[in-house]
Amino acid sequence: MKTQSTLQRTLQALFITGIAIFALTPAFAQDLVKVTTDKRFEKRSPPNVVPGERSWVLQERTLPVPAAASEALRDSIAKAPQPDVARSQGTTFQTNEEWVKYIRAADEAAIAAVKPLAERLKVTIKEETIAGVTVFRVTPANINPVNIKRLFVHAHGGAYTFNAGRAGLTEAILIADRAGIPVISVDYHMPPEYPFPAAIDDVVAVWSSLIKDRDPKSMALGGTSAGGGLILASTHKFKELGLALPGALFAGTPWADLTKTGDSYFLNEGVDIILVSYEGILEGSAKLYAGNIELTDPMISPVYGDFKGFPPTYLVSGTRDMFLSNTARTHRKLRTAGVEADLNVYESFSHGDYLKVIDSPESQQVFAELGAFLLKYLK
Repeated sequence: MKTQSTLQRTLQALFITGIAIFALTPAFAQDLVKVTTDKRFEKRSPPNVVPGERSWVLQERTLPVPAAASEALRDSIAKAPQPDVARSQGTTFQTNEEWVKYIRAADEAAIAAVKPLAERLKVTIKEETIAGVTVFRVTPANINPVNIKRLFVHAHGGAYTFNAGRAGLTEAILIADRAGIPVISVDYHMPPEYPFPAAIDDVVAVWSSLIKDRDPKSMALGGTSAGGGLILASTHKFKELGLALPGALFAGTPWADLTKTGDSYFLNEGVDIILVSYEGILEGSAKLYAGNIELTDPMISPVYGDFKGFPPTYLVSGTRDMFLSNTARTHRKLRTAGVEADLNVYESFSHGDYLKVIDSPESQQVFAELGAFLLKYLK
């Protein structure tokens, strides 16, 4: 159990969520680039308030450690420092060189946690190339016999800028092990060198190659955060191109809207331990990824697209997740379009906590129910 507890501490210390290594923001960035702090961030009016509009100003409140969460999740929350919103909002980069320096350091920290997790779960990882795109084939020690000919195609998270290479494999390892299914994780190109549409182009290329030899309904497509947003946007693209769609989707707290739209962007600012605030790294990553394309373009923010004909979709979020509104809005779009969609909201989860507090009952439930969902809908 010593190895397990050491790994857990490493994951928590680094915030290796498979999505948000960038949550290390302020303290981590201080040694890499100048962190901008400004007194106007300390006490100011609510952001994005348009003069003349009716808005509520919420008073300061005390948020206790959640009594209804599991002991493991409560312990993780109790040990975490309160997020510093002002410093998070002040963490910005002015040049591509500054971005690259920060991204590479963050990715190196993430990679350090991947190997011990794979060894602990006895998952094998093999780097390959499909249609000119680097992928990682992640194979669990025990494949559910029903899943031997099935495949989970994974897109990692990280705000479209972080978790390149093996740094993005935490979630793929957990899915492979806990759902008992082979996984191919797409190492898609990212900014600043490769902004939109490079990521979608890579997913389309891999998917187009896979469906030549496999029944598309035997494969699922999924990921968390930017990975969840990317699989939704890619599915829009599949429809546009007339490609066969997957048998099921997994949208874990998807970054479905890259603009600051939705209650939880405001209500959970400073509550979400991982994301902390939209301003800062998250907003900067959105602009870096989109380039000159409007953030409300459905291929950038898939919640604005047409979900008619989408595959059955399994969604996960939490009450402290800044992307709770993204997840809820995506669920509503799916259901309005007549799509089977299973929305799961966990008490006290910050963004992607099921990839951080991996031994909690909540995390185990997420992947157990994902596995059951795949068994139900994949051929």
